[in-house]
Amino acid sequence: CPLHPHSAPLTSNPFSFYVVSHSRQASLEFSVLLFFIFLILLSDMSIAPVVQRFHRSGLEPSSLSTRSPIIHWNSRGRWLHLTTFLCYPVYKSMYLYVLMCVVNVSLWEGERVTFEDLGGGEPSVLANESILLKGLVVRSWSNHITIQFHSQRQTQPGSFLLRYQAFVLSCTFPQRPACGDVSVSSLHSGGEAYFYCLTGYQLQGTNTLTCLNASTPYWSGTEPQCHAACGGIVRNATVGRVVSPGFPGNYSNNLTCHWLLEAPEGQRVHVHFEKVALAEDDDRLLIKNGNNIDSPPLYDSYEVEYLPNEGLVSTSRPLFIELTTDGAGTSTGIAIRYQAFAVGHCYEPFVKYGNFTSNDGTWAVGTVVEFTCDPGYTLEQGSVIIECMDHNNPQWNETEPACRAVCSGEMTDSAGVVLSPNWPEAYDSGQDCIWGIHVEEDRRIMLDIQVLNIGKNDLLTFYDGDDLTAKVLGQYGGSRPHFKIYTSMADVTIQFQSDPATNIYGYGNGFVVHFFEVPRNDTCPELPEITNGWKSTSHPELVHGTVVTYQCYPGFQLVGTELLMCQWDLTWSGDLPSCERVLLCADPGAVEHSHRVMSGQRFTVGSTIQYICNKGYTLSGNSLLSCYNHGSSGPKWSERLPKCVLTYEPCRNPGTPSYSTQISEKPLYQAGETLRFSCLRGHELLGEPVLRCVPGHPSQWSSLPPVCRGMNCGHVLPFVILCCPYDTMSVFSRVQGKPMCLPMSTSLPYDHIPGESTFDNSLYETETTVRYAIEISTDSLR
Repeated sequence: CPLHPHSAPLTSNPFSFYVVSHSRQASLEFSVLLFFIFLILLSDMSIAPVVQRFHRSGLEPSSLSTRSPIIHWNSRGRWLHLTTFLCYPVYKSMYLYVLMCVVNVSLWEGERVTFEDLGGGEPSVLANESILLKGLVVRSWSNHITIQFHSQRQTQPGSFLLRYQAFVLSCTFPQRPACGDVSVSSLHSGGEAYFYCLTGYQLQGTNTLTCLNASTPYWSGTEPQCHAACGGIVRNATVGRVVSPGFPGNYSNNLTCHWLLEAPEGQRVHVHFEKVALAEDDDRLLIKNGNNIDSPPLYDSYEVEYLPNEGLVSTSRPLFIELTTDGAGTSTGIAIRYQAFAVGHCYEPFVKYGNFTSNDGTWAVGTVVEFTCDPGYTLEQGSVIIECMDHNNPQWNETEPACRAVCSGEMTDSAGVVLSPNWPEAYDSGQDCIWGIHVEEDRRIMLDIQVLNIGKNDLLTFYDGDDLTAKVLGQYGGSRPHFKIYTSMADVTIQFQSDPATNIYGYGNGFVVHFFEVPRNDTCPELPEITNGWKSTSHPELVHGTVVTYQCYPGFQLVGTELLMCQWDLTWSGDLPSCERVLLCADPGAVEHSHRVMSGQRFTVGSTIQYICNKGYTLSGNSLLSCYNHGSSGPKWSERLPKCVLTYEPCRNPGTPSYSTQISEKPLYQAGETLRFSCLRGHELLGEPVLRCVPGHPSQWSSLPPVCRGMNCGHVLPFVILCCPYDTMSVFSRVQGKPMCLPMSTSLPYDHIPGESTFDNSLYETETTVRYAIEISTDSLR
């Protein structure tokens, strides 16, 4: 119902007003729209907020106080009481968003409360009565929010109590360009973002964006990008870098890039090789002592296997760099640092991943330089201290050292960094590296794993002790986001093993582990009880490893995780769960090879689901499930979930070949059944004796039926006398001019064997019904 501008007077509190309904109907609806505007007082830059109420007759503003705001629907009458208690910060933006906290809720069945954001083209629901709980925080995305309440009760409707606070809207933080960075003066309206590229890269796009006013503030354009150019001319070069296109990624094929570096008048150019990685085909890097392609070379990657650690120096102002790539392989490319230096001086030293100090910033003869490495790196090759010598031809007495992330080491500092070998370059395959970290005995160590991106078969293992026999804190492979690990003692061992057959990753792959010495603490904080449920603890003291189990009373279901574990960093493994009353049956899920028909969109008590199997499948179980109220345990389904079983056609009897028999003969055989064949006496079986009915549509026998073939026997003479030595047998045969064959082996070559032995009787009948008399004698023939 509409809001009346004079329905109730404003109270003495300038931030309070009443909203009442002048309708006596059974239903009650109201809507309050809060529109916050900051008025900037130029005298002292303070801010006076104003709230305005919208209704059909127009706007009526009422000023805000500086106390926290409260919205209260009184349960004894149909009016809304809004009081504010808020201290606003000083901002220069007119665009705000609203943060609301639910203080108390007491609604009757059927009453509705809806929070909507009106800053977009269409209203967006932020919350409603289904999730309106004490302590709920609702945040709008714009400076417009509406609260709607609907009740069918004429007297004593429900109540809710809200607190709200306005915040200044802001742009999202702009995306940092690859190989560049961004700084922001302010994320609020009028703030600016400044983009710039790292040395050696060029900015493509505008370098400044402005945060523009809107219901949802936005930047004035798209973020620029940083790219490395293929060639270029640098006049009056002082210091900088030359990088190949795509660096630190791979360069493209078929490139021809030329760079010309020209020092100021009277100076020369020194180049230092940060990175040179070319494909092993016809890719080539040339550095020439002059200003064109025909100048004499100082370096040729075709002819020199190793890079000069001290770099290269031109004899005059210009230096020419040429990079050519073919159409075959590709690689990381080049990164070369250059600088100009005056005659009579040494060039400025350089160390990648490190720093240095000197007693003379002009690098004149006599200058002494001392090098140090960044955390996680170790000084290798060269000298820690170098000196500029020789007035006639000034030069450093030693080459600059190199800082590298090494494999293995021992550290006793209270804080530091462990890096994968060669970080941020690719580590080698087949490595086994071990680092030991040791702090004060009464302390423990926090491991902050900021980067973990290794091969799936590579392993990074943390041991809670000073050797590899200690308890494993964690073992990881592949990629993982930022996480932390706490030790239980003052020592930790880190082991990294790379697979000998792994693919070597590119730039920026490996791991970065920061470690810190922290005070020892042995228990996690106490966890509270939950409403409509209880908890049980695996250990009376909440030491690391303790598990707390939450369960709900019958009729309530757990929302969140059931088990919370006290982790090594003495934090719980998840958020506190809650118990909510079960009002619906849980979705029973889908049945494979079927579709289901539901009586409604929600699984309320009384709703049904019918499962229908796809063609070729048969239902096993009850097809109809009903949701019913199971008393205190809440709604349940009436039946278990059915299954759809694949239906196969049977195999027909393939028939009985001549001179054969079937075991367990029948007209139809189900899928998976077998049929066995055997031959009659005097025949041998050719083919598979056992056939299997293979499931399918239609089902088929695994092979053709076998064939029974008569055995190949010679023509037996009417009288055959076998003369054998003593203790052998004599066989006398009488035949009527027909061939016969008697097996003399102890086993028959047939699958079908009669119950009695073949020679149990003196007479037996063959297929031709010819009778034979066989006499076996062990006496010697006379």
